[in-house]
Amino acid sequence: MDPLELLFDGVRSPAGKLLVAARDPHAELLAMIWGPQFDREHARQLARRQLPLQNDVLLALMAAADRFDQLPATRQHWLRRMVLRHRGNGTIGHAPHPAD
Repeated sequence: MDPLELLFDGVRSPAGKLLVAARDPHAELLAMIWGPQFDREHARQLARRQLPLQNDVLLALMAAADRFDQLPATRQHWLRRMVLRHRGNGTIGHAPHPAD
């Protein structure tokens, strides 16, 4: 299974709701996966802001965080590059991100 699919297995619907509601979904995703570990606090804050009272979203994100943290560093880096590539493909306009 593709590492990105594995990471978000069971999370697509809840995380999709969360990221679609964000002003810059790619920047939010990058903020969560940019460091050596998934930024759970950023995920919690985003979930509280975007979708308050939807615990399923937060639980799904924490499951994705656990899967991300278990990936080897090379696969984590690959995922970051895939998000950056998808973000920069020109099909959707986005605000600049420090990771760009």
